[in-house]
Parts: sequence; C-alpha cells; structure tokens
Amino acid sequence: MSLVSVANLSVGYGGHTVLRNVSLTVAPGEIVTVVGPNGSGKTTLLRALIGAVSPASGRITQKPGLRIGYVPQKLHIDPTLPMTVSRFLRLPGAASHDACLRALDRAGVSNLSERQMSSLSGGQMQRVLLARALIGDPALLLLDEATQGLDQPGSAAFYRQIEDVRNQTGCAILMISHELHVVMSASDRVICLNGHVCCEGTPDIVSAAPEYRALFGTGTGGALALYRHEHDHAHDEACGHEHDHGPADKETEAAL
Repeated sequence: MSLVSVANLSVGYGGHTVLRNVSLTVAPGEIVTVVGPNGSGKTTLLRALIGAVSPASGRITQKPGLRIGYVPQKLHIDPTLPMTVSRFLRLPGAASHDACLRALDRAGVSNLSERQMSSLSGGQMQRVLLARALIGDPALLLLDEATQGLDQPGSAAFYRQIEDVRNQTGCAILMISHELHVVMSASDRVICLNGHVCCEGTPDIVSAAPEYRALFGTGTGGALALYRHEHDHAHDEACGHEHDHGPADKETEAAL
C-alpha cells in the first residue's frame, strides 16, 4: 500500500491555477524527488500534502496513522535568543532528551546538542531541522529545498545523509530540489513538475525525456551528471553488467 496517493490534484491561488491534475504515489522506503522550474508548483504540492493549502479538486489519500516529518527551506532564529539545539528539539516539550540525541545522531550532528542555535552554520541548521523532523520516527519525510543556500559539497553531504536516514529507518522521502546535478543521483524516482507532471521515472529515464530537456536543456552532454553509488557497482557486478564512467560522471564524483 502506498503511504500517500495523490489523484488529479489541482490547486489555485486568486484565480490562478498552480497545479493541474497532478497524480503521484509514494511507496514505503522510497526516495522520490520533485524537480521543476521556479513557479512550477513544487512547494504548493508539499503544502497540499501537509494540509496547509486546500485542493480545488482531486484527492490526497494517506495511509491511516501515517507519521510525517517536514524539513522547511530554512528557519530564521533571532540571534539574541539564547536557545541550545537540545532545547529547540524539545519544543514544545514532548520529546525526551534521549529521543533528541537519537535524532541528532541520525542527522549526522550528534555533537551539536549543546550548541546555541544562533551559532550554527547554514549546513548545521539544516541538519538540526532534519533531526527535529526525525524525532517522531516518521514513515514519510518531506523536504522543501532543504539545501537552499548551501554550497555544492554541503548539498551533496546533506543528500548522502538523507540516504543514510532512509537506510537506517526505512522511511520514505519526498523532496523538492533545484540542484539537479546532485539530488537526482540520490533518488529512486524523479517527478518533473511544471504545473502538471511532465514526466516521471528513474533518474536516467527522466534526464533523457524530451519534456525534461525542454525545461532544463541538455547540460552535461545531454544528460545529468549522475554519480554512481558503491551499491550500484555491486549490483552491476552481480548482474554481470559493466559501467564505464564518462566525463560527466568523473566531474560529479570529483565535486562530491
């Protein structure tokens, strides 16, 4: 059974249709990335999934009792407010200290517990927001351009952490990103959105789709610079496949 099923969803603001007849599903343990140009409705889709906006038409169905964690683009903290990371994670007081430490460990920042929130770098802040989303052991994690403002190595490290979270907890992940060269490589499935679903599938299928190239161009020799994971190599060897790294692969691996 899917964790979330969206059927023919349409959403509009002030008479302007932002999403039109969007349908998608997210399965348990799956990493799904939504990509699209500015104004394509990516954030509106996430807002509809968490109930922050009401659909004009269509249906969103969630698995009964589904626990959702949400990581926003950013969070502004008053620099004069004295608050440690541990205290921030316990707001509004329901989470135990041990649960907060486990969440920080899963987010890869177990050493930040007693740091002041105002002293965190952009990358550290996003890891803490990830930890906060993980405290409730969600079955589905939603990320809204969670690496906005980070440099490429920081973004790549964050998305590798997301993969680790999925592998450790088994939660599904639906994330939005504009960083095509990095995020697609961390995805099981990609949905290209531009007010409607233009195309979807595995990263290599989407990157070769005419609809995708019409939006983002050919770039990197006509395809995304996808890097290969060690488990991909192991799978290829087990299946008797060989993979020859082209220039785009080598450039992306060097960047990561």
